[in-house]
Amino acid sequence: MILPTKHISIRHSLLGVGATILEYLYNPRTVSSLWSAVYTMPEVATFERFVLTLDLLYTIGAIEMHGGLLRRCHQ
Repeated sequence: MILPTKHISIRHSLLGVGATILEYLYNPRTVSSLWSAVYTMPEVATFERFVLTLDLLYTIGAIEMHGGLLRRCHQ
């Protein structure tokens, strides 16, 4: 589910969904505004997958929370 396999395409893995979500974080956003922007995408599908993807992105250091806003980490 996190990584693509022969049964799960990159688009539907959490890593692929993370890449899609990062495209919408060009500016810092609240979690709710980010959810409003991506909830109709079939890859995201549910709020649970959305939160799991945010957890993954935070864990790998791709995003951070600052002042109540999510933003990309630039390293």
